[in-house]
Amino acid sequence: MTQPIEIPPPSLDDVLYEKREGYAVITLNRPVVLNAINWSINRRLMVAVEQAEADESVKAVILTGAGRAFSAGGDIQSTPPTDGLPSPSTMQIIMKIWQMPKPVIAAVRGYAVGQGCELAGMCDLTIAADDAVFGEIQIRHGFGPPILITPYLVGMKQAKEILMMGERYSAQEAMRLGLVNKVVPADELMAAAEEMARKLAALPAKTVSVNKLLVNRAYELQGFRDGLGYRSDPAIAEAMGQEAADPDPHLKILREQGWEAFRKSRDAVYGETDVAGPGT
Repeated sequence: MTQPIEIPPPSLDDVLYEKREGYAVITLNRPVVLNAINWSINRRLMVAVEQAEADESVKAVILTGAGRAFSAGGDIQSTPPTDGLPSPSTMQIIMKIWQMPKPVIAAVRGYAVGQGCELAGMCDLTIAADDAVFGEIQIRHGFGPPILITPYLVGMKQAKEILMMGERYSAQEAMRLGLVNKVVPADELMAAAEEMARKLAALPAKTVSVNKLLVNRAYELQGFRDGLGYRSDPAIAEAMGQEAADPDPHLKILREQGWEAFRKSRDAVYGETDVAGPGT
């Protein structure tokens, strides 16, 4: 019988920040739960991104995950903070990455699924280890995508496949789809990310910033921001409201029987025995 995993309590070290020459490395640091995103990570990640943006000597940022995963997505087992202080949403964080003038590189090893896939997608460039696994698996939980970035990264047919099937993709397949810029051997991931960061840091900072703004602006003129705010669309809200009125049976299993029973029920249709972790 599988022993339950003891999940560490929220910590100031849930996100690590390291400044290097010309760039900074931000590390999601909840490896026991494959860096599943909770309020603690969101708080620390926002602080780290703001720190990198404010430091004039930092010209580029690498975002990665500790241990064997980038991020298994949103932590559906997370409990709210007890200090009563506000925490930024994942949407606020990804928009901070989108708006900041400095380039952000996602260095992905292991799982980048659900919100982890979306967080990597919102970075300006993504380098994946050859063991990386990507996917928008929220449909398995009965959820829509929290951050609707996938249609802007891939073509229409590919976006529908990714969002409607809920499957997972290898690093090479993710690169073919348009989720990844480059795939490297796992033991070369950080070296490749740092080489890219150094190249970006050596270029004229103002031009790099303007070129990022130009690409972002082109997508915003195509309705990027409206797409991210899809929940405010009356037709979408109506459809989601109807869905919410019919609670997902998998989540009922999660509440009543725990994570393992939930996992087995959710993944039975896929014939899978390994999962990314407790994220969405």
